[in-house]
Amino acid sequence: MNFKITIILLLFANLAFGQVKDAPLIIDGEGPYSQLILRGINLIDGTGAPMRGPIDIVIENNVIVGIHNVGYPGIKIDNDKRPQLKEGGRELQLEGSYALPGFIDMHGHIGGSTQAPDGEYVFKLWMAHGITTVRDPSCGNGLDWVLKHKKLSLENKITAPRIFAYTSFGQGSTNPIKNAQEAKAWVQENAKNGADGIKFFGAAPDVMQAALEENKKLGLRSACHHAQLAVARWNVLNSARAGLTSMEHWYGLPEALFTNKIIQNYPADYNYQNEQDRFSEAGKLWKQAAPPYSDQWNKVMNELLALDFTLDPTFNIYEANRDLHRARRAEWHEDYTLPSLWRFYMPSKISHGSYWHNWGTEEEIEWKENYRLWMTFVNEYKNRGGRVTTGSDSGFIFQLYGFAYIRELELLREAGFHPLEVINSATLKGAEALGADKEIGSIEIGKLADIIIIDENPLANFKVLYGTGAIKLTEDNEVVRIGGVKYTIKNGVIYDAKQLLIDVKAIVDKAKKDEQFEIEQPGTKKSIN
Repeated sequence: MNFKITIILLLFANLAFGQVKDAPLIIDGEGPYSQLILRGINLIDGTGAPMRGPIDIVIENNVIVGIHNVGYPGIKIDNDKRPQLKEGGRELQLEGSYALPGFIDMHGHIGGSTQAPDGEYVFKLWMAHGITTVRDPSCGNGLDWVLKHKKLSLENKITAPRIFAYTSFGQGSTNPIKNAQEAKAWVQENAKNGADGIKFFGAAPDVMQAALEENKKLGLRSACHHAQLAVARWNVLNSARAGLTSMEHWYGLPEALFTNKIIQNYPADYNYQNEQDRFSEAGKLWKQAAPPYSDQWNKVMNELLALDFTLDPTFNIYEANRDLHRARRAEWHEDYTLPSLWRFYMPSKISHGSYWHNWGTEEEIEWKENYRLWMTFVNEYKNRGGRVTTGSDSGFIFQLYGFAYIRELELLREAGFHPLEVINSATLKGAEALGADKEIGSIEIGKLADIIIIDENPLANFKVLYGTGAIKLTEDNEVVRIGGVKYTIKNGVIYDAKQLLIDVKAIVDKAKKDEQFEIEQPGTKKSIN
């Protein structure tokens, strides 16, 4: 290993992480209140139960203390039978609106020095889309920075989701981790430093084994992006057996499904440091694995299920591979994508995921088939009782914070999840994977008040959750926008989600003015490369 883990970490240092500007010490919401009552709402509680309403939800000091059925659809509510508002409390009249648990983004990098160098920008995009919890996989801004903002968020001193900090394995070491003893020592120190878990990219088998076993012994959780530089010796099954709690994306899973090889079919001139090579060949990988429902496919799935393993697929982050035009021209880029982030997306041979200098129809066709096979595995894993969570990996490949998370909900639906299963994945399953399901992840008595309120039914159309809303034609033949999260409640504090988006647009508008910038498509006269 020795040298190999150094190479892996250096490669992923090019993800453009680096400390971003602190979020301002301003709370943009109201509360928490001694008592808050959400009146007459339709409840989607995140457990998989069907929607029901009208419901009054009673919150006291940030804890849900009552969920009251107060009537029937279309029937006037009898106010005498409703929970009473106490002195000093607040109530919101929400008849016809919908409540669901705060979303959990299981793969939420908090910006990057050359992508989105402003913590306020990233946090408000998340909160505007109802994301009340993020797992930061790698702590690219440094563990101290992440833990500081985690604490400030919990204390309601900044406008930000609650944060779970998963450091990158080896982060902070002055020398490469060379053996099992050094791996254990690093894991122990990481726990002492206050991290919630570890994000792995791969290492020599003895180092991975020791690190994962020690991390599990200490009660911390873990994630892994099984990078191609290490996956031939250590795939998803090896990680799960050693104690890994969740896998990111899909790398390492097809390799566990190989039946006639252990290494993917790389062309002779393949170069991992060439992003075009890396992603074009990755689009051919699932076809090399055992076919759906075959003996090897079932064997691997059943072992992962027995190990209570979590899949965090992040479908959205690769979607440009199968439809580049769609991802690049998403309607929110003009108003909400920072100039720095747009420049990072442009075709480049050095920026991670910016390989668009030679991407065409043939690559997209390969990736469409890749998705079909990948989604089949993920959906069946869910059907057999496996845990599938929702992550976005935003800030790369034209995927914008908040907006990309909503797209992930749509892609889980495409994979075969029922809308209620999608919400379950985005809420309670994420909380379970974090070990936080006693406090968050569903709207149940005794849990914290992390709640999304929206005027449209998201089960009928997930597009209403986008900050830009969904298009609707009225009976008067007028085209209107509907939806967008109305309120995001986190830790009992009520945030106006639409105002948060206004704040984000102001940040973007200022950056454009300061830099005299306007979005141009790559290859056009004014584009910046």
